[in-house]
Amino acid sequence: MSKLTLISFPTCPFVQRAVIALKEKNVDFDVVYIDLAAKPDWFLAISPLGKVPVLKVERDGLEPAIVFESAVILEYLEETAPGVRLHPEDALERAQHRSWIEFGSQVLGDLYRFSTAKDAGELDAARQALVAKLTRLEGVISGPFFAGEHFSLVDAVFAPAFRQLDALESAVSAGVTADLPKISVWRKALAARPSVQQAAPADFTELYLRRLRDNDAQVLKAAA
Repeated sequence: MSKLTLISFPTCPFVQRAVIALKEKNVDFDVVYIDLAAKPDWFLAISPLGKVPVLKVERDGLEPAIVFESAVILEYLEETAPGVRLHPEDALERAQHRSWIEFGSQVLGDLYRFSTAKDAGELDAARQALVAKLTRLEGVISGPFFAGEHFSLVDAVFAPAFRQLDALESAVSAGVTADLPKISVWRKALAARPSVQQAAPADFTELYLRRLRDNDAQVLKAAA
């Protein structure tokens, strides 16, 4: 049996994706947190892109292997870890899910720009881009999860984005999903999922909002 260690940063949504998948599959793993503002040399030596998550896989008699990039880690876990399958059995449906996983990364990019905008113009442009993508997504959700009753890797990918929105909306009224009823239901279903709840530190909201304040985020000032 492989020993898995996830190299992480407390508020990174891409790390949370991997944690959710591991929790859904009931796989034991260790977590090592690093400071991305002061990356240790050992981390830079094993992470070609200098980003988290990184999954270290230790197998008996073999040198530790490194897997990086969250989407690749999810695919590796789906192929190797026991427990429930998180991808559809049908090849075409799997391909479609992988497409929406990539779309989820683009949504996270828009959410990052929305939450870190420095002025009203940047904030408005980022909000429009984010709402446009979420509106597109609204049309394909089955509910309560992405593809219906079965929790999938697409759900694992979007849950951290909605967790950021939940944290942000604990302080301000962002309202980016107010007119999207299916996404609003999906957000609640994901937030209630134990694997999602356990995917980040208990003080995630505090850490996330502190980072936004430290970076002078316009979205917090606009609602003040």
